[in-house]
Amino acid sequence: MAEKFAELGRVQAIRQLFEGSGYEPFGEPQWLTAGQQECITTASSMLLEGIDFDLVYFPLPHLGRKAVLKVTGELYAVMAHPDSLSVQLGVSAKLDFPQVKDLWSGIVSAAKEHGFRSLSLDLQPSKNGLTIALAATGRHSASVSASRPKARSKDLVCVSGPLGAAYLGLQALQREKANFDNGASNREALERYKMLVGAYLKPDMEAHTVDQLEETKLVPSFGYFVTRGLADALLRLQRDSGFGVKVYADKMPFEGGSFDLGRELDLDPVSAAMNGGDDFRLLYVVPLAKFDEFRKDFQTFDIIGHLAQPEAGAVLVTPDGVELPLKAQGW
Repeated sequence: MAEKFAELGRVQAIRQLFEGSGYEPFGEPQWLTAGQQECITTASSMLLEGIDFDLVYFPLPHLGRKAVLKVTGELYAVMAHPDSLSVQLGVSAKLDFPQVKDLWSGIVSAAKEHGFRSLSLDLQPSKNGLTIALAATGRHSASVSASRPKARSKDLVCVSGPLGAAYLGLQALQREKANFDNGASNREALERYKMLVGAYLKPDMEAHTVDQLEETKLVPSFGYFVTRGLADALLRLQRDSGFGVKVYADKMPFEGGSFDLGRELDLDPVSAAMNGGDDFRLLYVVPLAKFDEFRKDFQTFDIIGHLAQPEAGAVLVTPDGVELPLKAQGW
């Protein structure tokens, strides 16, 4: 098998990447015609080498998987089932076919894990490093929209797992890279905080959350995919709902080792959770009346706050009761 793009050409490279994947290359567009279905389209996601990832420490299969989760989470946030996934890769000269094949293996694995029915790929040369662009469509029953409850003050704000871990894991990786460049490498630190490093390199996301919500008939009034810090999602919730939002620092879930690494790096894990990125968590607003049912059926979620009257604004409540207004971050 040829190892270089110059020997393969774009079309043959795509065909070889699809071999054994279970998906068909260059397939015709699919149309959703099954009864009471709605088509949901996510905003496109783009990952840029040197900005969103560093190939010095990011395994290519993990990168491919993470890229897929970034758009899949947006579907789950609005209770949509994944349907089709479109991928465009801008490939730099330093990567050849075996490396792209590693990246593609992670993409295919995640697409299968999360039930995408179709997958397409295009390859283009890039002069500025690896670029990964994705767009996904999903579907859900029209009854989901019809049964979405009206939000009310005191409704529960819930998240699907620990916050701030991915940002702290990234800082650990960048510290180790700097140590390696300076000849003072200490891999033991990465092993000690492998859960945090793993949260950044290989985030987990439950593939059956939407099914479970539908089965229990528990439809959130709002849903968001947390990738740019919790504060970003809460400010969007405030804007979209018209309500205030209060979250409590002592209710936020953290991965083990977060506070130890935070002390080493002089970083506050709460600040990492609020303003860091790449947590890949789902945030749902659940009616207060569904508290017992939600607590019983969704034990992996943590209730971290609630909606409030509009004049409350969006605030983080400290353990001593001080309310800190949330602010929008830049890029």
